[in-house]
Amino acid sequence: MIVYHGSSMEIREPDVYHSRESVDFGKGFYITTIREQADKWATRFKRNDGKGIVTIYELDIEDCKRRYSILEFEGYTEEWLDFITACRKKKDKSTYDLIIGGVANDKVFNTIELYFSHLIEKKEAITRLQYQKPNLQLCIRKQNIIDECIRFYGSEEI
Repeated sequence: MIVYHGSSMEIREPDVYHSRESVDFGKGFYITTIREQADKWATRFKRNDGKGIVTIYELDIEDCKRRYSILEFEGYTEEWLDFITACRKKKDKSTYDLIIGGVANDKVFNTIELYFSHLIEKKEAITRLQYQKPNLQLCIRKQNIIDECIRFYGSEEI
């Protein structure tokens, strides 16, 4: 499958080490199958007179599924909310190698912030989230997946 990474530079040799810890699925290398989403990620870097680069890779997802521990969320569910809550609070103790699921993008983020701030209950957050179509992100948390399953394809400045 073709996947994309939005950044301020081309990343020919990605790694799991240059990532923040308190993000949706924890520390790892984030990619998406949705080109428009990668463009939006890259556009953030252009705001400060930087460059926006989308790097393109080929990911052998079937090989990953056979060889690695994968957690996949089918939407904005209670399990997804619990998982990103733990990750953003740096309390995730899971050992998944690859996590696939929805992005806490701008539309979703507002609901999550209300939940994190204890202004709405979990049930209300899930109710609000069920009307959002998930954007897809993959978080590779094990360097072996990058080394063995991803091939650099090219990059484009946006």
